[in-house]
Amino acid sequence: MTELADLATPALLVDRTRLERNVASMAGAMRDAGVALRPHFKTSKCLEVARRQLDHGAIGFTCSTPAEVRLLQDEGVGDLLWAHQPVGPAKVAFAVEALRRGGLMIGLDSAESAAPLSAAGVTVPFLLDVDTGLGRTGVSPERAVETAVRLAALPGLELRGVMTHEGHLGSYGADRTGLEEAGTQAGRRLAEVAAALRVAGLDCPIVSVGSTPGATSAPFVEGVTEARPGTYVYYDSGQVRLGSATLDRCAQTVLTRVVSAQRPGTVIIDAGVKAMSSDGLAGGSLGTVCDPSGRPLEDVAFVNGNEEHGYLTGSGTARLRVGDLLRVVPNHACGTTNMWSGLHVLDDGRTVDRWPIRARH
Repeated sequence: MTELADLATPALLVDRTRLERNVASMAGAMRDAGVALRPHFKTSKCLEVARRQLDHGAIGFTCSTPAEVRLLQDEGVGDLLWAHQPVGPAKVAFAVEALRRGGLMIGLDSAESAAPLSAAGVTVPFLLDVDTGLGRTGVSPERAVETAVRLAALPGLELRGVMTHEGHLGSYGADRTGLEEAGTQAGRRLAEVAAALRVAGLDCPIVSVGSTPGATSAPFVEGVTEARPGTYVYYDSGQVRLGSATLDRCAQTVLTRVVSAQRPGTVIIDAGVKAMSSDGLAGGSLGTVCDPSGRPLEDVAFVNGNEEHGYLTGSGTARLRVGDLLRVVPNHACGTTNMWSGLHVLDDGRTVDRWPIRARH
């Protein structure tokens, strides 16, 4: 065991008790709803976390990158969804290789993205990506049948169902009622698309929704068959603001020290944007600042960061001194994970193990 004070800072910590509670809780909720759980691997990029999710009944994983697909296939995980269109020669070549290994579906939203795969002479199980409000990838519900028919007609392509990412729920902030209603609506729109595909004579066994904010609404719509949350394994300050979790559920923190206190109202810590997720900059915070035990500090805000320096402001900084040890609950767990090559496992206030983080960009 290693005391926190003996670790070099900054350091990425994961509280094992909180992690295991989060994994078990989400698995139980989906099991009770009769919905399959296919978590997003990008949140942890850690096989030790993934094994716990599988042990609690996850059917497989959702992947963002080729590296994630390769890592999990090498580990023998056989039910993967690559939820990112493989566009460009390098990604198409990788997709063909991965599809030949088996156990992989691809997310697609157009014939243009599907045609190179079809021409490669492999079987391509796919989910039709449907936009239910985010406005990112995904065909509109009104064009879903037309697009699915075109895709299913291409040689080698096999429609397995539909998917959506209800990421627009994050825009509801503290309006949890509005968020829940929007999540339910996203699930309904996707289920309606699936029903329309069946009327058109297309099989659609999988109806897949995916987000942590929406995990209490979208998966519970009649007709939805699986959920793909990711952030729930750790939660983060962003999910606390959305009402998806309380701070005591947040398993991931960044350990840091005060390194300078030259100006009243501001102190500098040794965790900057290379230790955190810069997603927080748009929302006005990189994370929630806590003492070494994880208790939030009053009147201290993490407002900005350079590469190796973080700026804490507020009247509470007057109590901080150079050398003080702090912990920050990141604004976005997934982006923070991708900044690190390993994490320290925290148990009863001490680190007891170190787990590698892999498949990073």
